[in-house]
Amino acid sequence: MLVIRPALPEEIDVLAAVGLSAWRKGIGPLVSASVAARITASNPFVPFLRELRSLALVAEIDGRAAGIGACERGDDTISDIWIAPAFEGRGAGSALIRALEAQIAGRGYAKAHIQVAALNERALQLYRHLGYREIWRKVLFDPILETDLEKIGLSKPL
Repeated sequence: MLVIRPALPEEIDVLAAVGLSAWRKGIGPLVSASVAARITASNPFVPFLRELRSLALVAEIDGRAAGIGACERGDDTISDIWIAPAFEGRGAGSALIRALEAQIAGRGYAKAHIQVAALNERALQLYRHLGYREIWRKVLFDPILETDLEKIGLSKPL
């Protein structure tokens, strides 16, 4: 059974492992080996989840954390969707996005926005499937990843 719920403080390490495993698959191949090693060693999902606390949402499948999602700035932009590779294709990403869209609509916004690395084809395909349409495409320098990445901005009316 799939459940969407707020993150709990006592599960930060488990959720950080989910985020990192998803990052390794979706973004890791797009960066240098040294950056990938640094991200893996430091796991930036730990401080991220500590800061967000219960504002982060968890997709749970059969009692196991399958993914995490967030609107980091509390605005109209979905900042994070990370699904553990073992749970891909089981509805966790779609359910997290829908829950975050409901939060965005509840804040009074008429549209939801999301960004994705252009080469993260699986995520891009999901967003398009859920009704997101490309509104911009550009190469941006990511200071954490120490590289230029082609990003796509997408939007969806709510």
